[in-house]
Amino acid sequence: MAKKKRFLTAVMADGYSKTIGPTAAPFTHYWRIVADLGGGRIEVFWGHAKSLKEAASKKAAAADAALQRGWKDYRFEVVELTESAEPPR
Repeated sequence: MAKKKRFLTAVMADGYSKTIGPTAAPFTHYWRIVADLGGGRIEVFWGHAKSLKEAASKKAAAADAALQRGWKDYRFEVVELTESAEPPR
């Protein structure tokens, strides 16, 4: 039997909203890295995870990436996803 498809939405502290779906994947959290490349340039990396522990593990990778890529600064954020049967409007 096929799993029920649903939409997952993450709302970040700065008001940014990201919707994932339709999906049957068991994602529970959304993570985002906002990297300051210097000179007014910013790059955003994001993903979703099946647990808070999995999402939080990306923080160490972000620190390594900052060193390797020479980022001036970065913000790492994790939020819980909310589920809905229909996409937000």
